[in-house]
Amino acid sequence: MSRTVFPCHAAADRATAASIASFLEAGADVRVLLEEGQMQPGEDLARKAREGRMADMVLVLFSRHSLPTPWPRSKWEGPMQTEPAEENVRLGFVKCDDCSPPRVLTPLFDLAGLALPDLRRLKRWVRAGSYGEPAVLHPDLAADVEALGKAIADRSGISTVGRALLATEFRRMFREDFDQMLHLECGGRSLAALAGDLGSQLGLRIEGDLESNLESLRAYCSARRLLLWLDGASEDEAAAFSMAGRSSTLISTEARPELPPDAGSLRAIQFALRHPAEPVDWDNFCRLSRQGVRIAAEQGRMAECFEFLQQWHSLAKTLEDRPVLEESACEIVWILEGWNRFAEARRWEFDRATRYDDQMSLEIEFSSPPASRLVRPAEAPAEKPPRVPLPRPEQFSLF
Repeated sequence: MSRTVFPCHAAADRATAASIASFLEAGADVRVLLEEGQMQPGEDLARKAREGRMADMVLVLFSRHSLPTPWPRSKWEGPMQTEPAEENVRLGFVKCDDCSPPRVLTPLFDLAGLALPDLRRLKRWVRAGSYGEPAVLHPDLAADVEALGKAIADRSGISTVGRALLATEFRRMFREDFDQMLHLECGGRSLAALAGDLGSQLGLRIEGDLESNLESLRAYCSARRLLLWLDGASEDEAAAFSMAGRSSTLISTEARPELPPDAGSLRAIQFALRHPAEPVDWDNFCRLSRQGVRIAAEQGRMAECFEFLQQWHSLAKTLEDRPVLEESACEIVWILEGWNRFAEARRWEFDRATRYDDQMSLEIEFSSPPASRLVRPAEAPAEKPPRVPLPRPEQFSLF
């Protein structure tokens, strides 16, 4: 659930309080109790600050309309210093005009003109309890970085840039505006590998097929204030991984060559299988495929495991390696059944059993059947005697 912020303010400062609330809710992942924080006739800031301790954070908005004159220390020290410290409640103070609040009340944010840099300092304090001022390293990119800040740091959104350097500079300048920054190097990698990499960075086990993994990742990211940088993304990759909800997505289209990753890693195996030597070292290819299947399965990255097996099976079919075809098909059937894709699993199993499975031949010794089992052949019918022609009547003679 989002944390709550209680802004104590006078009715005359409602517009300023509403602007602050809108900015914080868009970029700080909080819920601002604007109505509850407005002072009613007869209330003062000290009383309202005490009431606001029911929220996660309290903001006290000072102005000529809300700041009493005079305001003795005995009136505000308890509700604005001592009591919040004892109850571990965070209290921040905002100066809305040229009033003069007590200097000991800190942190104090001067938002008299609602300047964007000052609003961002307040937002970062609300998010993390502190804020920094990153140094500008690339003045020529300052305007573009600021435009990105307005588009995807001050609120959630999706932006596309051409240069990877601009994306890198934005990440450095606006790191404090996000809970976590994620980086996906997209060049030449499959969607299943990218989804597995993203799940690994988030600490998630995504054991479904590609579509269900993407759906799970979108649901997880949309509920959090994250920045996902798609480095060198194509249109298909950008469409698959652009996150909505509270997260922001930064897409850089500058093509960058994929460098060989660390040896022994899952990504290194994927790289090696995508770029096999010519001619293919089949024994080494089989070894890497089995290793990739094992590592992916151990990490719960079943979509990549499935991809390894399909790639291995396809090449084995070209080389007519029946044992590998049998092995890979069995594993594919097992994964499909785990995903409840039973119709596909049955097709693969039928194909495996009829084409790749070595049927065991039974050696049966030949012997003649016993006489009782023999069928006697039918006897040939006896030959009929020759027909003797009878004499005609005129041939008979009495004498």
